[in-house]
Amino acid sequence: MKFIHMADMHFDVPFTVLNNRNKLGEKRRLEQREAFKKVIEYIKENNIEYLFISGDLYEHEYVRQTTIEYINNLFKEIPNAKIYITPGNHDPYINGSMYKTFKWNDNVFIFDEKIKLIENPDCDIYGFGFNDFYRRNSELENFTIKNKEKINILITHGALNGGATEDMEYNPLNKNKLKEIGFDYVALGHIHKLDYNNEENQRIVYPGSTISMGFDELGKHGVILGELDKENINLKFLPMDNKEFKELELNISEINSVEELIEKINNLNLEENIYYKIILVGDKNFEINIYNLFKYINNENIIKIKNNTKLKINLEEISKNNNLKGLFVKEILDELNKNNYNKEILEEALEIGLNIIEK
Repeated sequence: MKFIHMADMHFDVPFTVLNNRNKLGEKRRLEQREAFKKVIEYIKENNIEYLFISGDLYEHEYVRQTTIEYINNLFKEIPNAKIYITPGNHDPYINGSMYKTFKWNDNVFIFDEKIKLIENPDCDIYGFGFNDFYRRNSELENFTIKNKEKINILITHGALNGGATEDMEYNPLNKNKLKEIGFDYVALGHIHKLDYNNEENQRIVYPGSTISMGFDELGKHGVILGELDKENINLKFLPMDNKEFKELELNISEINSVEELIEKINNLNLEENIYYKIILVGDKNFEINIYNLFKYINNENIIKIKNNTKLKINLEEISKNNNLKGLFVKEILDELNKNNYNKEILEEALEIGLNIIEK
């Protein structure tokens, strides 16, 4: 059997952080649609039998009827594919959910919070999802597979072997337990990082988010193509996101003015299909105001600039001086050591204060 496994599409997510630059949030929502359409086209062109969507297909709080209609119309283009959806913590199966109120196409099956079995000639598919924004128990403790002679697949959304307290809120799953039950493939969602083929014969898989949500999700994003029989498994990652998020460090130790820095950034050789975060590093010789920098940056693919530079002075030595500058620096250093404030705010205050004292 062949399948596509995807998760964490997050249709209609606001992309609030990205909206600060050139209405990128709106562009990303269009790019979501493009990526999803590519998935459907691939299924159509390659006669893929199954599509597994492991939760967070859309954002319950923000999703529009027109978006659901767009998704469902694409599902109609692959009538021979069987589509299985497990609701996640962002699209739970609750009252008012589009999973309950919308009339989905006949080839779509949506699981609820109870573990259900769908029997197909070539495989048995189990699934369960969220019926709230949290789920604290997978209910797999005493679960047994009905027919171990068939291919058995589990589709769900949850945190695998999560150690943090937060993970316990999102359908905590135990890897050893899943292997013990004997699933031939476990199609997971929730973690946005790709996890497949990291161990021999890996059958418990996260495809990651289908498109990147921002700079905490660097690299390529897409879906998993799987080919499976009772003895063998073959998995391949298919990129679907036309864009990629990357971080690029720029050492400014040899740069002596804001104008020179702007020139340097504008002359960077950057790829067209990449969204960049420029990280400024090194010793700075002048005050840096990120907001003002952006006014003069002409490459729209530079989405974020982070200032990780340090003042080119010995603060500890200055703090030993019994004068206004020394007392000011000592006070700031004391506050930094207490960790009571945002480090970036204190460092900016230090820089501005020293400039004023110098004048």
